[in-house]
Amino acid sequence: MQVLGVVGSGATTLCERLASRLDGRVATIESLPSGEADENPPDAVDGAYGLTPGENWVGTGSNRPLDELLDEMASEYDYALVSGFPETTLPTVALGGADADNIVAEAETFGDLDLDELAHEIDGFEPHVTLGSLVEQVKRDPRADYAGAIATFTGRVRAKDGEDDPRTTSLEFEKYDGVAESKMATISEELEDRDGVERVLMHHRVGVIEDGEDIVFVVVLAGHREEAFRTVEDGINRLKDEVPIFKKETTVEDQFWRHER
Repeated sequence: MQVLGVVGSGATTLCERLASRLDGRVATIESLPSGEADENPPDAVDGAYGLTPGENWVGTGSNRPLDELLDEMASEYDYALVSGFPETTLPTVALGGADADNIVAEAETFGDLDLDELAHEIDGFEPHVTLGSLVEQVKRDPRADYAGAIATFTGRVRAKDGEDDPRTTSLEFEKYDGVAESKMATISEELEDRDGVERVLMHHRVGVIEDGEDIVFVVVLAGHREEAFRTVEDGINRLKDEVPIFKKETTVEDQFWRHER
């Protein structure tokens, strides 16, 4: 799922106009100034949903941070347009001089922007990918009818190797744009040439990732469990050995680049 943030006066309108130029399912998230939804769920209920006979729905809830909401949406939507959240790492359009942590475009008003060009640029941003979104993707694959197994691998930030080790607080990953993706695509295609392997998906996050968070996913759609398990193991091993991604580790005591991953 591709995600774009917008801040400043006219952010909501820009999201609405940009949505019509995106090819896929689009969701919007708006920061409410009051910090509360228009309607709170009933007491003792954490989420409340309404569904019409035509399958349109509305919902309200509590205790749902932005990152968690994006994770849940990633399996269902191709794009998310997020307005009013300046203090995130999302690529963000700033209107009217508004400030944000990761500004990729600025304009006085949304009318000063080329929306077709902006829609094209969104597809080049780092996607918001979860294990669930990759699993849903292989389930929708045309070859899914021939598959009886889905095997997955998730790599995460380990806080400690041993009891006496200083705690790792985060890892930061960097990659050459396009090079890592091309290599992962090649590995996936070669693994898909195996008998019984229908689809292989890989994704490695970049940027700063906190301890306990997910780093990398490998998902294999296969005819049977044997080839699924074998291929998911080979996939992560080849990714670690062959894909040029660089890692900086931050502990409570130090910060350093690691050559092995």
